Amino acid sequence: MSWRWMVVMLGVLAGTTGCSAPSVQSYRNNKPSLDIDRFFAGETHAWGMFRDRQGQLIEQFSVDIQGQRQGNNLVLDEHFIYRDGHRQERIWTLQAQGDGTWRGWAKDVVGEARGEVAGNALHWRYDLKLPVDGREWIIHFDDWMFLQDDHTMLNQAHLSKFGVGLGDVSLFFRKESRHADDCAKPSKS
Repeated sequence: MSWRWMVVMLGVLAGTTGCSAPSVQSYRNNKPSLDIDRFFAGETHAWGMFRDRQGQLIEQFSVDIQGQRQGNNLVLDEHFIYRDGHRQERIWTLQAQGDGTWRGWAKDVVGEARGEVAGNALHWRYDLKLPVDGREWIIHFDDWMFLQDDHTMLNQAHLSKFGVGLGDVSLFFRKESRHADDCAKPSKS
């Protein structure tokens, strides 16, 4: 079988499996309701890992995020620290579209990111330029974020290239609280 035929078949397979993904609207009644501006305002900390498609742990990292409103935009200044000590910064500019959808931009994002919020969920998709073995790859991210309570959000991102799965990133976000006791209080939503 030629490599061209393999690429076509992988594309068809990716297209058919992509249709079976749940709609973010299926979570519209889930509580607490996710308010992106509220959750990411101020300081947020995150811890994550990347596992390859066989499930092997490849990378671990932490992220300090500072979020603030600038006009109609929410700006997230992210500072990553990886297991080996190297650091990375990404600054996201996010813009609500008024209908539950969001658009976003960052220096290493190709084009723009698009997302939709419903209930406690955010479904976020974008292509990101990442260094891999001395080269730059464009990797597709299919992110699902779920608010657990006022201070906690879980994120699962599936990474792919040309429709072929590369692995998954799991993240745990914890909202910085002004008062430690606030973290123990259940959500009122």
